[in-house]
Amino acid sequence: MRSPARSNRAYRNVARIVRPLLKATTTRDWHGAENFPTDRGFIVAANHMTNVDPLTFAHFLWDNGVAPRVLAKASLFKVPVVRSVLHATGQIPVYRNTAAAGESLQAAVQAIADGEVVAVFPEGTLTRDPDLWPMVGKTGVARLALTTRAPLIPVAQWGPQNLLGRYKKLLKPIPRKKVTIVAGPPVDLDDLYDRPQDTATLREATERVMDAITALLVEIRGEAAPAVRYDMRKPDTGRVGGDHATRPELP
Repeated sequence: MRSPARSNRAYRNVARIVRPLLKATTTRDWHGAENFPTDRGFIVAANHMTNVDPLTFAHFLWDNGVAPRVLAKASLFKVPVVRSVLHATGQIPVYRNTAAAGESLQAAVQAIADGEVVAVFPEGTLTRDPDLWPMVGKTGVARLALTTRAPLIPVAQWGPQNLLGRYKKLLKPIPRKKVTIVAGPPVDLDDLYDRPQDTATLREATERVMDAITALLVEIRGEAAPAVRYDMRKPDTGRVGGDHATRPELP
């Protein structure tokens, strides 16, 4: 298979190692890549359930002609081997709640201006929802989308959690796990572009992104999503106005 045009040698070397491993341990049910723009940089935003789904997400993008620039937690750039790989492949560290937080946004904005594809997990961490539904997202993805006015493609994936459970360290590669990934049409944010980027606007844009991702996941799972999204800021209830957090965790 041909490597994405914007991939560098380090990226291609990593793909030569990771792709065969994922192909050996997963069966792939992928849809929606026709929604990817081909003439400009854009944003892809996906749900986040387990530590292996960045790889399945990247696999989907790579095999559809995209070498993503992933917004990754800055802490990963402190791990010696991981740091080298992330730097060599051009990934973007996210410095949350620090004076350097703006650097992440600037780097992502520049990448999109250069025609790159920036991949984001809007939740910022693994979902805490007991049933692995997307939780309330952080507003960084909204700020990036409204600043660049680049197309924002929602993506939902289901199945990576069977390969590596949430918070687990042991892979379960046998038998192969089905991984379903679906990309939807761009999230409509046009009416928000000229509004001030205040809390209300950023929250509205973020909710639209999370709604789009959740709707795709509803189609994949064939079941209804919770009426209220899990909110980490309200740990006593889990969901705003709900008590679903008292349900047992999935294995």
